[in-house]
Amino acid sequence: MTILRRPPAANLLPLVSEFRIARSGQRPTGRWRDVPVEPRGPALLGLSFRPRQAEAFGLDPEQSLRTLLGYPFGLLRLGAYWDRIEPEPGRFDPGELDWQVDAARRAGKQVIICLGPVKTFGYPEYFVPGHRLDGPLPEGALIEPSTHPALLAAGIDHARRLVERYKECPAVVAWQVEHEAVDPLGVEHSWRLSARFAAEEVAAVRAADPARPVMMNGFLPTSAPVRAMQWWRSRDQGDSLKVAQRLTDMVGIDFYPRHAVAGTGRWSLYLDGSRSPGQRTRWAEVLRWAVAAPGRRVLVAEGQAEPWEAVTLPPDPGGRVMYSCPPEQVIETFNHCMREFRRARTEPWAYLFWGAEYWLLRDRHGDPSYLRAFTRVLEHGSEIPSAG
Repeated sequence: MTILRRPPAANLLPLVSEFRIARSGQRPTGRWRDVPVEPRGPALLGLSFRPRQAEAFGLDPEQSLRTLLGYPFGLLRLGAYWDRIEPEPGRFDPGELDWQVDAARRAGKQVIICLGPVKTFGYPEYFVPGHRLDGPLPEGALIEPSTHPALLAAGIDHARRLVERYKECPAVVAWQVEHEAVDPLGVEHSWRLSARFAAEEVAAVRAADPARPVMMNGFLPTSAPVRAMQWWRSRDQGDSLKVAQRLTDMVGIDFYPRHAVAGTGRWSLYLDGSRSPGQRTRWAEVLRWAVAAPGRRVLVAEGQAEPWEAVTLPPDPGGRVMYSCPPEQVIETFNHCMREFRRARTEPWAYLFWGAEYWLLRDRHGDPSYLRAFTRVLEHGSEIPSAG
């Protein structure tokens, strides 16, 4: 007979240590001015631009992008939002994406276009036009080519059309297929795309443009509770990082070390796994894949640089910074990622900061610290310290 024993308290300490109860709005410390910046080596630096997030903040998207393009970074990730490009049956309107690509080209930036089609970065991450589906995708279901052939065919046609439109633009250096392709949409929806669905999309994009790499991204969980939940929900086919490793030669890591799970207004419960051995194990797994074969690239597709609180839009309190990402964490998260790559004896292809629209909002309201923290990283240089 097996006797079940309570786990020693010591085994629970790492899990308990990942939880924090903290006042959500904190007094700014100014630490962003003094935090040392890790060398980036040959990595490209850049950011993702979300016109819808700018709109949600009350910012003008065109002016926001023009402002950001004035900073000396090299790589910009743009999203092709299907419901805006095809707002009604038979109408193809890529004007919003056209001006973004053209602005980036004129500013001398390289561009990754996230083609979607079903999922694209930026809340709510799901941008299928309503006329492309008879009804909502069924909760709890795996969306397969066999269950949704019309959606797959329409999505592939949409992606091919975009590739044909932009593949002659020298600024475009890669295509992203889906966003965290096979993971569910947080806690809001439990349906998932199947790996087979994503594989057919990748094959179609490669056929349309054999010259450029295809990138897929995935969320790297930092805390034990999130790792366990992600494993459980994706145990049948692997999470998005594992599927990306199977389907592509360019994998993007989405890395958010601290986020709120519940809040009461002034106080929130946070998960912080930035020092967790478990997330380091996951880093090592992905980076070993990159080292194992020439030509494989890993980038940080989303490095947390804006707050992740228990609300949809990051709060903007006057005279306060949010605990989940004060401005110094823009640098500290970058440093953490650079050290993980060096620990694996490799270098990232690129590092993309996530949250640039929030920086502009804060600057408008008199707090330039996020933009200045970003500038410190840009100005630090690419030298790599000698071994030892």
